[in-house]
Amino acid sequence: MALVAGASGMVGEALVRALVAGGEYARVIALTRRPLAFESQRLANRIIRFEAMEEQMRTVVCEDAFCCLGTTRRAAGSALAFRAVDHDLVLRFARCAQAAGATTMVAVSSVGAAPESRNLYLRVKGETELALDVLRFRSLHLMQPSLLLGVRSQWRTAELLGGLLAPLLYPLLLGRYAQWRAIRASTVGAAMRAAALSGRPGTYRHTWRAMHLLATTGKLPPRL
Repeated sequence: MALVAGASGMVGEALVRALVAGGEYARVIALTRRPLAFESQRLANRIIRFEAMEEQMRTVVCEDAFCCLGTTRRAAGSALAFRAVDHDLVLRFARCAQAAGATTMVAVSSVGAAPESRNLYLRVKGETELALDVLRFRSLHLMQPSLLLGVRSQWRTAELLGGLLAPLLYPLLLGRYAQWRAIRASTVGAAMRAAALSGRPGTYRHTWRAMHLLATTGKLPPRL
């Protein structure tokens, strides 16, 4: 069984649709605060209060866990509230998933994530990556997208402008800068599914090129 947190977001919904359509999992358990906009025989949408996540997940069993939880400082209202979601809540879910039997964790992070970054968003993402690695899942896959493309329930002005300008910037984003290219949420979702199904142990960080490879071929890039 697959367990997904943050399934109502843009990447989360794309991921759940990919997992259900793929058919590898007998059941996809999606944890959300409100009902999802679609149904499937393989989908079990559990409405929970994340404040009481540990109590409400006691009966859950899974093999693979997927985390799409996340917000922005602006949406959260403060740096502390942002960290409470993108760091604390992510780690609480990861621990609950381990208690439910998960040996594989696939989580959405960000390109440029680094615990030493001066940027709050990237610093918290980097700290979260390190904390997830400490939990020692058999397989840990960290997706590091740049700007996400897709349909949002609430548009953010900067992201809307970024989506319009993204194609114009592609010729400039070559080599090691390719990781900063915008990527479709559906591609990230497909890459997350493929990463979990790869079965390869270890910790991996996937940026633009690797996510496209996973989404189109189902294969992990070779380790250098």
